[in-house]
Amino acid sequence: MKSLSRALLVLLLIAALAAGAVWHWLRSPLGLTAPSVELSIEPGTNPAEVARAWVAAGVQTDARLLYQWFKWSGQAKQIRAGSYEVHAGITPRALLDKMVRGDQVMEQLRLIEGWNWRQVRAALAAAPALKGKTAQMSDADIMAALGAPGIAPEGRFFPDTYAYSRGVSDLTVLRRAHTAMQQRLAAAWAKRAPNLPLKSPDEALILASIVEKETGTPADRSRVAAVFINRLRIGMPLQTDPTVIYGLGETFDGDLRKRDLLADTPFNTYTRGGMPPTPIAMPGAASLQAALNPAPVKSLYFVARGDGSSEFSDDLAAHNRAVNKYQRGGK
Repeated sequence: MKSLSRALLVLLLIAALAAGAVWHWLRSPLGLTAPSVELSIEPGTNPAEVARAWVAAGVQTDARLLYQWFKWSGQAKQIRAGSYEVHAGITPRALLDKMVRGDQVMEQLRLIEGWNWRQVRAALAAAPALKGKTAQMSDADIMAALGAPGIAPEGRFFPDTYAYSRGVSDLTVLRRAHTAMQQRLAAAWAKRAPNLPLKSPDEALILASIVEKETGTPADRSRVAAVFINRLRIGMPLQTDPTVIYGLGETFDGDLRKRDLLADTPFNTYTRGGMPPTPIAMPGAASLQAALNPAPVKSLYFVARGDGSSEFSDDLAAHNRAVNKYQRGGK
């Protein structure tokens, strides 16, 4: 009996020492091979793989011990996919807590109002730590992957700042921007003014893109929209330079000439009536709102004053006087 008691005491002592060692390990800083260590955890990665990945990335501990901690904690299945960064002083307990909370390293992609699709693709290519899945995809392939086959990508993404974790696919970020535009457009269309000469949300999006490119100062936005709405109502061509420039594409050298205004393309709103076939840029929320709720004015013309604002006119004679004053230096 005395031998059995001594054996039990030894076992209890060993267990206590082991528990104390684990307790100490959980609260002690892990060694790192660099001042900071980064790891991207893909969805579906199991806890054992996560532990091995951290060790491979530069956390100096036994991967089996790290995995057993994940498992013993009861939180192994709560580890979230994403991009993480740890620094000197991180403990096993804090490491697991970071992954369970989803405390990720985030980057940002900013899409600007008025950008065209070429600029969006360039921003995706230049975005830090964004996996370039779309780099080898055609425009048609990208739209098909987003669930919008047969639709041109121009203007279909909402301009905003999108946060993403490192290593995420650029297609994932594009999907968020595409969904955001669909939602914004649907909401604006549902609250549109009555009796607009717009047949569909798509036409509203096209008009909003023109308003975006034509507006020099926010205060003029709803009046710019009203000019184009008024022209559509009477069957007058939109006659807007930004659509012509868009139709010229990369050949446009910054100087719009008379021959450009006369050269017929699907986007030349001087030679063709109605709407161009697609948007010409990404409109923001304010331009969507203006296109669907234009100012209650009768203006058919506007001309830049030279300070960012525009002079609006109801008839051609008044417009010609404004052009003479603001563009030709007349009085």
